[in-house]
Amino acid sequence: MASGPTVLMRLVASAYSIAQKAGVIVRRVIAEGDLGIVEKTCATDLQTRADRLVQMSICSSLVRKFPKLTIIGEEDLPPEDVDQELIEDGQWEEILKKPCPAQYLAIKEEDLVVWVDPLDGTKEYTEGLLDNVTVLIGIAYKGKAIAGIINQPYYNYQNDEKQTLRELSEEAEAGPDAVLGRTIWAVLGLGAFGFQLKEAPAGKHIVTTTRSHGSQLVMDCVQAMEPDAVLRVGGAGNKIIQLIEGKASAYVFASPGCKKWDTCAPEVVLHAVGGKLTDVHGNALQYSKDVKHMNSAGVLAALRNYDYYASRVPESVKKALVP
Repeated sequence: MASGPTVLMRLVASAYSIAQKAGVIVRRVIAEGDLGIVEKTCATDLQTRADRLVQMSICSSLVRKFPKLTIIGEEDLPPEDVDQELIEDGQWEEILKKPCPAQYLAIKEEDLVVWVDPLDGTKEYTEGLLDNVTVLIGIAYKGKAIAGIINQPYYNYQNDEKQTLRELSEEAEAGPDAVLGRTIWAVLGLGAFGFQLKEAPAGKHIVTTTRSHGSQLVMDCVQAMEPDAVLRVGGAGNKIIQLIEGKASAYVFASPGCKKWDTCAPEVVLHAVGGKLTDVHGNALQYSKDVKHMNSAGVLAALRNYDYYASRVPESVKKALVP
């Protein structure tokens, strides 16, 4: 008798549906017009009502089905009863039909760590740059990122500028055939799904980097790549999507500002299609439950030609950023 889906594939299937629910919440908060913005540490480190509601939705939905998981979310929220309408208990059946990679067949629930960024690109969200925004759910095993889900609540939203955000929000909740929003997912050893892989133009060095967390160190590292163009956008999830869709050839962030919940899910999507993401020293990022949350030595990523970009990181940058 065939056994049912493994723990990992059930978790990914559930996280997919939970991420889609999160996208609906993100759109609903905009449509209702009250973002509920608070500053966390500074004017560029913000939290909105969407951050809070989405984290409650994701964490509560996951823990109901997988009570032994370790879940680490970006927002430091007090424990409280979660409204039932925030709970998503569905699972994406298409994922359950796919085979679990052999190396993950025996994984137990308690072996997994889930890193959650409820709203990656919060500052851009508050400024209406909605195509920068993603919801990130990354899954790690033995310190390595092995599965990831990225929801883009406003994918395609600019295609019809005549529509208001309220209309777009209502349209997006109309049913599964709505064109607004999408969910990308990946499992190492299985592949990445939900998008069309495209490479940046050959011979071009197009660097994507931070929009709101710049510094001299970041600029020095970007310029050392001798870029043909520099794209300054919000959100780590958004930057990795630029790599896999051919809009950029490298993601360079020589700063300790990025956290594990920013990189866990996007890293898996990139690695599943043959790309590479490390710190500026070339070290793999670690995602065990007891690691520090900050990616202290920055982020360097590319879909192709990673070695070219790694070789150009200045020694001064490496000395300044200690892993």
